[in-house]
Amino acid sequence: MRTVSGAELRSVLHHRMLIERLRQTFRAGVESPPAHRHRVETYGTGDAALLIAPAWEVNQAIGVRIDSVFPDNAGSDLPQTQGVYLLVDGKTGVPQVLMDSSAALGRRSGAASSALAASYLARPDAERMLVVGTGPLALELVEAYTAVRPIRHVLVWGRDPQKARKLAARFHRPKFRIEATADLEGAVRGADIVACATTAREPLIRGDWLQPGQHLDLLGGVTPDMREADDDCIRRARVFVDSRDRTPAEAGDIAQPVSSGVLNPDDIAGDLFELGRGERAGRRFYDQITLFKAVGTSLADLCAARLATEMVLHNDSIR
Repeated sequence: MRTVSGAELRSVLHHRMLIERLRQTFRAGVESPPAHRHRVETYGTGDAALLIAPAWEVNQAIGVRIDSVFPDNAGSDLPQTQGVYLLVDGKTGVPQVLMDSSAALGRRSGAASSALAASYLARPDAERMLVVGTGPLALELVEAYTAVRPIRHVLVWGRDPQKARKLAARFHRPKFRIEATADLEGAVRGADIVACATTAREPLIRGDWLQPGQHLDLLGGVTPDMREADDDCIRRARVFVDSRDRTPAEAGDIAQPVSSGVLNPDDIAGDLFELGRGERAGRRFYDQITLFKAVGTSLADLCAARLATEMVLHNDSIR
């Protein structure tokens, strides 16, 4: 069985290629049952969690993502979420590849899913992007979005301005400007695309800041008690999700407005399956505000793992 490190995954999983593979996979669909989440008691201040997310394509491949979440790691040099992804041959059941899921696979597949949604929902001429959050997903989002839209200027906002400045300094590309900002409202008002990847529990983005033609991408807030955008964002935008089956129940940015009556589940305009199959239209007109909310899908992980395996095994064969 081949073992693939996070560094090796990053070297073979290029965003443009992954986004197009995701487009094909969402169009075709895979078997993607609900993920399992188990509470794990610890001797620390907070309990841990074990997440198990399977998916498979009949007679092709089976994948299982296994992540551990240890909140107490925030006080040390260890990441809170760590995990592995196991890819198994769908015809024989033979394990093929074991790879680092949290360091590269999960982040890259999540960012690619957001960029795939933006290919349907963001204006074709979108050049100015705001990234809200300074975690590991921030630069992945910038890289992914530049594969689908002509991004030229990026602002980064974080609760810690020093982290935002450090993150901006890490990105270097000719004819591309990336800067930190302390003015969240002004940055939202001036952006074509606003991409959030935070652990916020109270809304950061206000609906009265949004401008005609913007696209709002909410990648954080993956539990019912977390929010990145307020109810006015939901009221003003045409709302899309990555999965109708999971997102309205699991993501606070959708679950809370549904619970309060601000959003009717039937008013969700579409998900990535419907967009990929052409069953629902994306952006309808230039001045429309669009909103995409993701909680992550095991489909995206399986797609990324299969593509990475193909690339790694190809590289092995030519060495």
